[in-house]
Amino acid sequence: MTGNIDYAQNSTNSIFQKKELKTLFREIAEVAEYLWQRGWAERNAGNFSINVTGFFTGKELDSLAAYPLNPLTKSYPALKRKVFIISGTGTRMRDMAKNPGANICLVYMCETGSSCHIITQTDEGVPVRPTSELATHLAIQQQLVEKKATETVIIHAHVTELVALTQLPAFTSEYAINKVLWGMHPETLLFLPDGVGFIPFTLPGSESIAMATLKGFETRKVVLWEKHGCMSVGNSIAEAFDHLDLLAKSAKIYFLCRSAGTEPEGLTSAQLQEIRDSGVGSMDDYNYLKFMI
Repeated sequence: MTGNIDYAQNSTNSIFQKKELKTLFREIAEVAEYLWQRGWAERNAGNFSINVTGFFTGKELDSLAAYPLNPLTKSYPALKRKVFIISGTGTRMRDMAKNPGANICLVYMCETGSSCHIITQTDEGVPVRPTSELATHLAIQQQLVEKKATETVIIHAHVTELVALTQLPAFTSEYAINKVLWGMHPETLLFLPDGVGFIPFTLPGSESIAMATLKGFETRKVVLWEKHGCMSVGNSIAEAFDHLDLLAKSAKIYFLCRSAGTEPEGLTSAQLQEIRDSGVGSMDDYNYLKFMI
């Protein structure tokens, strides 16, 4: 076993130098900088996971299995022999923006999905452990695989404008949240026609919030956690960020109107219907009318 581990450790640098990963690291750095500059990832807040299995050959996957096994509290059979980039626990997005490779780890799921191998690379040689939200990320990634969804990326961030919105008693239901977010800006309906899921305050990191988040992602690309933050899925890390950016814009418009001393009118039902009927954007078959008066 020692020889296998030595071989794996010697090959770590070449793994992290893969062309596909280097390109992805540039995208991660860009989004991490956005999250930090927006104030959506204070201190060590914010985390993400990316399914990068397609970057590796079967032989390369076999080499990852030489790293020590780390048991998981739950099994994720649909994720067997899958590889994920996971942000490291305790890492900061401001540091991620400067050096993604030193602040992430690769997680390779074993044949049963009940354990994983963790591969890291840092200048100091100190191993990076995956985010404390690993179980939630794996559960959502498994759901995406089982649904054969195209999305491969999950981002969790503390989007200030959305957290503030959920602090208001008037916006503590999916109906109210979606009505105001769609009503403030046409782009929100165009690009997020399914709306957002909403989870009343639940202990972060708990099994309860993980299960509620999974349910929310059955039909949506973004789920809000009351008074905490949100999670977004996308086909790329940029797209997952774009979902949050768009929703934050709608919330900001609402607060700007309120700060000017007026309750915003919002897009009317007729205007929202006109947008939907225009056929522009990605609104295909979701009955968003249930959120409208």
